[in-house]
Amino acid sequence: MVRIAICAPGKRLKRERAEALEALVARRDDVSLHFHEQCFLEDGHFAGSDEVRLAALLECANDTDFDAVWFAMGGYGSNRIAARAVAQMNNAARGKSYLGYSDTGFLLGALYRHGIGRVAHGPLAGDIRRDGGEAAIERALDWLKGGSQGLEPHLDQRPAAAFNLTTLAMLVGTELAPDLSDHVVMVEEVAEHLYAVDRMFFHVTQHLSGIAGLRLGRVSEVPENDRPFGSDELAIAQDWCTRSGIPFLGRADIGHDAANTIVPFGLEARRTRA
Repeated sequence: MVRIAICAPGKRLKRERAEALEALVARRDDVSLHFHEQCFLEDGHFAGSDEVRLAALLECANDTDFDAVWFAMGGYGSNRIAARAVAQMNNAARGKSYLGYSDTGFLLGALYRHGIGRVAHGPLAGDIRRDGGEAAIERALDWLKGGSQGLEPHLDQRPAAAFNLTTLAMLVGTELAPDLSDHVVMVEEVAEHLYAVDRMFFHVTQHLSGIAGLRLGRVSEVPENDRPFGSDELAIAQDWCTRSGIPFLGRADIGHDAANTIVPFGLEARRTRA
């Protein structure tokens, strides 16, 4: 049985989502879930103060009773605790799997930078309430158990990493950013104007020289602007890749939705477990 600890480094998890997830796995004997009580706290925007969220993350990561840490929700906040978290993680933390996306990309990047654990961009525990959420949860649980059924279909022999575009734009150039040289980098976005997507690609591509190439996931829920931008997200990505000398490799099957497939960071995290 794979024992999974769930914490919320950013915004809180609603109890109804935890209850729905527990009901889904109630009759299974291959996984067990432990929701840290911190998941349900509320302190302004956050699921508890920085200190509370940091303590919960470290309790989950450093506890030898757990095999994996699954992030409950995204929402701004993980960057505020990531550096202190990785500095205090022990050997038990280094043997775990970590899964999430959106703002938790700050933590995924920091973990990967420091060689801590088996890291992947993929469904959050709270995705249970999305349309198609049960399939997303099954995909996540399969990877957390060591499977490969839900992996992004374009993964090849090269190492890869995936991020929300806004998160990556804020991550690059900081103490949390991993070395992505020779990686295929995949990005997705939600609820941003196309001019903002263009602006972020301008910034991100300045920091990605040396990568093997870039793939574009879904850019969804684009707000309507007061005038058309003049090109779509695909043309934007292609343009900035051309300007920066980065190979554009096409689309990726990732996004802020229940169809979000799993992108393990590097190569080791793709290997199935017996």
